[in-house]
Amino acid sequence: MSRLPSLFVSHGAPSFALEPGLAGAGLTALGRALPRPQAVLVVSPHWMAPTPRVGTALQPQTLHDFGGFDPALYQLSYPARGHPALAQRTVERLNQAGWPAQASERRGLDHGAWVPLMHLFPAADVPVFQVSLPSRLDAGRAWALGQALAPLAGEGALIVGSGSLTHNLDEFCSGQGQEEAYAAAFAAWVREAVEQGDRDRLLRTLDDAPQARRAHPTPEHFWPLLVAAGAADQAQPVRVIEGGIVDGVLAMDAYAFGLAARGVAAATA
Repeated sequence: MSRLPSLFVSHGAPSFALEPGLAGAGLTALGRALPRPQAVLVVSPHWMAPTPRVGTALQPQTLHDFGGFDPALYQLSYPARGHPALAQRTVERLNQAGWPAQASERRGLDHGAWVPLMHLFPAADVPVFQVSLPSRLDAGRAWALGQALAPLAGEGALIVGSGSLTHNLDEFCSGQGQEEAYAAAFAAWVREAVEQGDRDRLLRTLDDAPQARRAHPTPEHFWPLLVAAGAADQAQPVRVIEGGIVDGVLAMDAYAFGLAARGVAAATA
């Protein structure tokens, strides 16, 4: 089986499900361009555990793990099936790589998974399962987690790190929607590192990027980018899916590691 790309997607706020904008359109085009996977493996910061847990439910529930948003969001569901066999294979792969992983039979899909998937695979016809983000990570360990998951890209899994390119919740909740220059500057810095394939620079992002601590007061929404990059074949091209900046502070770019740019361009024509 050919190796599948790995993705980083910015899931933004839960309202992204109803307000796709530029980022949603980009994910829809990306979904059309991708080879069809056997399942989508999502790593989201909205499921964290001391050691990796892997969702093995056959029919995972849609979790509305947020409050204070449009009531219509709580009526949405993403009825994709799970893939217990590939999920169990993920447990095995992680254990082989030194990560003490366990299966979680009852875990549903949090909004870090189902919100972007509503745009990436709107028909919900591709099985989905999640892998929890370890609660104690640094940049190197996040990359190593991606490397541990990487063999699954050759076994039918589309590995998706779902986070947010910028994620300052205080500013999101208190802001007036005016675009903050730091969000664009941080996004541009990361984009350059991704396009250059500069692993060391990516690993230093939260230390070296402009206003990194403002962009990410806490790091958990950045780690999925490093997971996706760690899972990638570093010799393959990277495609940037531009998402702009929403609500003034949420940069919404996505990256497809291992997918030629022309594939997405053709899908949007």
